[in-house]
Amino acid sequence: MQRWRGLEDIPQDWGRSVVTIGSYDGVHRGHQLIVRHAVERARALGVPSVLVTFDPHPSEVVRPGSHPPVLAPHARRAELAAELGVDAVLVLPFTEEFSKLSPAEFVVKVLVDKLHARAVVEGPNFRFGHRAAGDVAFLAEQGRTYDFEVDVIDLHVSGEAGGGEPFSSTLTRRLVAAGDVEGAREILGRPHRVEGVVVRGAQRGRELGYPTANIDTLPFSAIPADGVYAGWLNVAGETMPAAVSVGTNPQFDGTERTVEAYAIDREGLDLYGMHASVDFLAFVRGQAKFATLDDLLDAMARDVQRCRELIAAAA
Repeated sequence: MQRWRGLEDIPQDWGRSVVTIGSYDGVHRGHQLIVRHAVERARALGVPSVLVTFDPHPSEVVRPGSHPPVLAPHARRAELAAELGVDAVLVLPFTEEFSKLSPAEFVVKVLVDKLHARAVVEGPNFRFGHRAAGDVAFLAEQGRTYDFEVDVIDLHVSGEAGGGEPFSSTLTRRLVAAGDVEGAREILGRPHRVEGVVVRGAQRGRELGYPTANIDTLPFSAIPADGVYAGWLNVAGETMPAAVSVGTNPQFDGTERTVEAYAIDREGLDLYGMHASVDFLAFVRGQAKFATLDDLLDAMARDVQRCRELIAAAA
């Protein structure tokens, strides 16, 4: 799969293509419906498929300080797009100047002049251009002028966790923030992931017999609510069952919020400086401060056993 950053990265000889545009944060099940349709449409037409997204999130430029929590960084989105069969991912730097493009200018500058769109695939609520003035009806009108078709894909609604709302990144962020990682998994179609570099922490876990990988998470990461979770620690291509702690470590009067993963029954791991990710499977319990250190150790032993059970059941 090709990866481009900015319109100037698109090859000069790029021909017709099928395009889908959006934030695609999380590449949730609703996104997957749209992307799969774009890929299938492209294959039927004998042209490549292109996913277009933005960096930073448009809201950060339009309303500074309002950047939403990120469900998946751009590298992860590209990986997920590749798994769905996308041929190229274009990340457009979203600047103040770019934000002022009218919908008509956006169509010409991006879809016509650079990507030579044969078809564009979007959800029903797609908006684009200055002040989000463009919609799918306007896009279809432009398609009749510039010789591309527009396919609008209705999104399915989520199940019990989402209360019947359409699949959305906003709903997923809300569930993650509440610690409902199982509900988030229902929408994403996979566990929610947080990633970053393993750094040195206070090393209390090692002293207590539960050495953890302290992950310096990427900026704006959507971090689940404080508590203990069952999940997996992924490092250097290896996936390990893990008990994951999110929070400030109130037992030791901590103030900095951290994400720490204990690789269950693994010893002698040296992960410092390595890129790692944590996949959240299920919530185990909330963050708590115990009366004694022995009470904490008993709780940790129960946590690890519960995580073993949940992970085994998921497998």
